[in-house]
This record gives sequence, C-alpha cells and structure tokens, in this order.
Amino acid sequence: MFKKVVIVLAVILAALAAFVATRPADYRSAPSGAGTNVTWTMNGHNNFMAKAFSAFMDMDKMIGADFEKGLAGLDAATVAARRQ
Repeated sequence: MFKKVVIVLAVILAALAAFVATRPADYRSAPSGAGTNVTWTMNGHNNFMAKAFSAFMDMDKMIGADFEKGLAGLDAATVAARRQ
C-alpha cells in the first residue's frame, strides 16, 4: 500500500521563444480523497516589459496546454507505477 505523502518538485522553467526568461517553479502534490491534487507555482521578478506583456497576453493560453500535457504524463506515470 502506498503511503500518503506530500511531494515538492522544484524546477527552473526556461522560455526561449517570443522572449527569453527563466523562472523557478514548484510542483506540489498532496493526497486528496482517492486521488492527488497537484498544484504549480511560478515565481520571479517582472520588469516593466514583462508586466506590460502579461497585461495583454493570457499566460494560461500560452503555456497552459504544455502544463496540462505534463500533468497528463505525470498521471500516466503514477498509474503505471501503482500497477507494478
């Protein structure tokens, strides 16, 4: 049986298209009923240009699909590990 634990994974995200930037991001998982909640945060200082960019661009629309794809891969890996 699996123990219910909280896992924190810290990564550095690098954007290389449209603008160049790196930002620290954390993924946190915690047990929730029969499943697991995974949340992510991204931190960093935004200069004037980054603030202006974020005022007009929907970041979720820009990178949300990539995060959803990553979470789906994480889910598949977790399910596969449980079957072993």
